[in-house]
Amino acid sequence: MTNRKHYKPLLIESVKVPVDVEQQRFIGFDGNYCAENKKALGVCDVATEKEQLAPVAVFGILLVEAGGTITVGDSVASDSEGKAVTTSDATAVNGYALDSATAGQVIRIARGI
Repeated sequence: MTNRKHYKPLLIESVKVPVDVEQQRFIGFDGNYCAENKKALGVCDVATEKEQLAPVAVFGILLVEAGGTITVGDSVASDSEGKAVTTSDATAVNGYALDSATAGQVIRIARGI
């Protein structure tokens, strides 16, 4: 049996992406992967090709790929590839981990609380 994680996006916004983007990565307001330690528009819901409109989940319980070791309750920010990493910088928080993970695993985050 596959370990599936449920998610509950409450708002999806479409944004034109200037490059190919993978699903479950933080997306910046410019449509690129979110820059390291910057606020994200949200998390890309599906892999999207360059110059297309990507569905970006803005808030809710979202799925994002971990870029390092994360523990339940950690504040998470974006790394340079749009992956979730822990942060202590309150201005960079893009959500809170609902799962523990290591790099490459997908976690649920609470975003917008």
